[in-house]
Amino acid sequence: SLISIMISSCLLRIARRSAASAPAASMAARRSMAAAAAPSTAVSSTFNDGPPSVFDKIVKVTIIDPSGARRIIPAMVGQTLYAACDVNGVDLGPSSCGPAQEKVRSSTWTEPLYGEGASSGFDHVLLQGGNDGVAIAEPPHENEKKMLEAYWDDDEIFPESRLASQVEINEKMDGMVVYVPDRIVDDIP
Repeated sequence: SLISIMISSCLLRIARRSAASAPAASMAARRSMAAAAAPSTAVSSTFNDGPPSVFDKIVKVTIIDPSGARRIIPAMVGQTLYAACDVNGVDLGPSSCGPAQEKVRSSTWTEPLYGEGASSGFDHVLLQGGNDGVAIAEPPHENEKKMLEAYWDDDEIFPESRLASQVEINEKMDGMVVYVPDRIVDDIP
């Protein structure tokens, strides 16, 4: 067994040396052949010559805080806007952490998920109106609208108003701008 380990490590060293000394053109040819063999299902990939990557599922979202400072954060497709902000250190206040009550699956089918929906209105954000991703995002549920109305004044609620914990990121939201209004005081004991 010791001899077989020594032989395999010796063969591994030889293989590494021969790969390092191979001309770059032949390695590029091997890479392009491998990329052609693998089907590409990229959503928004900059390089369309390879298999899908985790970067195909990441979009960039611009956050504008109440002071006007802009910050571009990465967000994974499928996670909530609140989760993306939380991971990247953007403070939106306490989350309306209840899971969705229902999910629209098609024009004829809405799946009941039996979640409690929005439970507070602290994580209020304004989504960019002209973004394609906002247009295809699921519209706010009645519970989300009630929480916005309960926590915010009428002059602070706009058609673009949403709760960040209820907005699911989709691939069309790449480049979307999110405005975070002044927070409600939520830390009084």
